[in-house]
Amino acid sequence: MRDCPETTVGTVIVSGATFGIGHDIAVYLAEAGYRVVGFGLEAAPVSSVANASLTALNAEAEKRALPLSFIGGDVTSAIDVSAAIDHALSFGNGLYGVINNAAIGPLGTVLDTEPDMFSRILEVNLKGPYQMCRAAIPHMAKRGGGRIVNVGSGAGWGKPNMAAYSASKGGLVALSAAMALDHFADGIAVNTVIPGGGGIVSGMSLGRVSGDQMRLQVNAVGTVAGRFLNGQDLAGAIRFLLSDEAAAISGTIIDIGCFAHQGSSTPLPKQA
Repeated sequence: MRDCPETTVGTVIVSGATFGIGHDIAVYLAEAGYRVVGFGLEAAPVSSVANASLTALNAEAEKRALPLSFIGGDVTSAIDVSAAIDHALSFGNGLYGVINNAAIGPLGTVLDTEPDMFSRILEVNLKGPYQMCRAAIPHMAKRGGGRIVNVGSGAGWGKPNMAAYSASKGGLVALSAAMALDHFADGIAVNTVIPGGGGIVSGMSLGRVSGDQMRLQVNAVGTVAGRFLNGQDLAGAIRFLLSDEAAAISGTIIDIGCFAHQGSSTPLPKQA
């Protein structure tokens, strides 16, 4: 696998990159040699405990001499998305990849999820990727192709107490498949990665348990690696999908963790 992508590859933009898993992805890809623009919020979104400083993030990237630039904005704002795409286009050699990671994850059934909150979850988790792709695809098609990776969830196949979140992530899986077909002839590959196994430490997951990591992980299955999934695990799969080795892969799902999309997130315990 290529350690230092040619500069002609172009820039990769990662949404929800100012903290948590999105930040891990942005840094990982920059360390691997990709030019990366991290796009996201500074203040913690609803149900999250994360926050960030763009000044500090850019200072750290500069200190480490990483090809990484952070820009603030909200994926639900067409103006913010347009500005982020323009920034990525100016960062070097056009736009090669879009990683749609930004999401919010308030819990609730349809009975205790207020209509405004239901709309907000779909606005961020489903319309956000739509807006990012709508702004990016013409540029990617013009330069001869590119890669889109959407970060899904096992909840996309339905999980209890996650009605709106499940609806948004299930919609993202379908949107990914549709875009893979629609933009096949443009040379744009569209794939989905799904973090699984539970116990993943992020602003969203900790926000669901009032910041209590022990409560978050007490009943989590984890991964076949014998530990909980981390941002580097997810970033490694994304890096593969951006690489030449994945040039012919589109419309697929890579489940990193515990094959939740196959209907199981509770494997049998190891036998003595």
